Amino acid sequence: MAQKYLYNPSTCKYEPWYLKGKALRNRVIVFLLAALMLSTAGAVYYTRTNGSLDEYVLQQKNQQLKIEWHLLNDRTTKAYANLNRLIEKDDHNYRTILDLDPLQLSERKAGIGGSEKFDRKAVKDFPEVFKSYVSIQDLRHQLDVEVQSYGKLGELVDDRVIAWASKPAIQPINNKQLDRLHLTYGARLHPIFHVMMDHKGLDFAASIGTPVYATGDGKIGMAYFSGSYGNVIYLQHGHGFETRYAHMSGFAVAPGDKVKRGQVIGYVGSTGNSKAPHLHYEVLYNGNHVNPINFFQRDLSNQEYQKLIEIGSNQTTVLD
Repeated sequence: MAQKYLYNPSTCKYEPWYLKGKALRNRVIVFLLAALMLSTAGAVYYTRTNGSLDEYVLQQKNQQLKIEWHLLNDRTTKAYANLNRLIEKDDHNYRTILDLDPLQLSERKAGIGGSEKFDRKAVKDFPEVFKSYVSIQDLRHQLDVEVQSYGKLGELVDDRVIAWASKPAIQPINNKQLDRLHLTYGARLHPIFHVMMDHKGLDFAASIGTPVYATGDGKIGMAYFSGSYGNVIYLQHGHGFETRYAHMSGFAVAPGDKVKRGQVIGYVGSTGNSKAPHLHYEVLYNGNHVNPINFFQRDLSNQEYQKLIEIGSNQTTVLD
């Protein structure tokens, strides 16, 4: 702005003129008002064009929430896929091996939505939020059910492993040639008393001193001399099974001993009512005699099992 000059009669000169007093004050007020109006107009224009600062912050937060939302949905989808793989193994692998029925859908769905209540009115304008919430709650519940299921399966496996190890499953003497077995289970003419009597076991011909093996894990119940059985061992396997080994020449165990399948418990002999050296072998389940031949197939291939029956059927000599 150009400098103003006024003529001063006292000095007969043009001197610089400056705004002073009330005029200066009025000029400053006008300037400030103009600046305020301009800044207000600029702020209004910016707000209408770009939104307020609060709106900008909210937009940034909203964008971040959308990213997190997509990540959550992706993780939920992957979690469902992993859960379905666990369910597939649970129902069709592990439960099949353990002879269990698959869990029913009603068992997997029971209790969903029961413990936590969600205010649906609060999200009535956001149906996707409610849908995702229900999906995650369902996922959490099904995972809880699956964790409990796998826990029970683990307990059953431990119990079944013990049961499988305890169940009689091998031949009580070394019979690789499969020619020592006499299939004499059932009624037959007793070779000593010459009357028809029930024979509740199978006979394995072998020389005196041949090792006799426990056919399953268990505990020696009795080991004593019997007038009919001779030296006999009663082996308690648990889970309803018991095996008996008779006519032995001696014992390798004592009552109360715990033994493992394949462990030597005694030796073949011809004590008691016996006509020749052999092992008389019995299997009982829940107190009832069952044919021991039914338990050898786990120790043999199908071909060996059929051969054992064929050879055993041809052994006509009755040993006790």
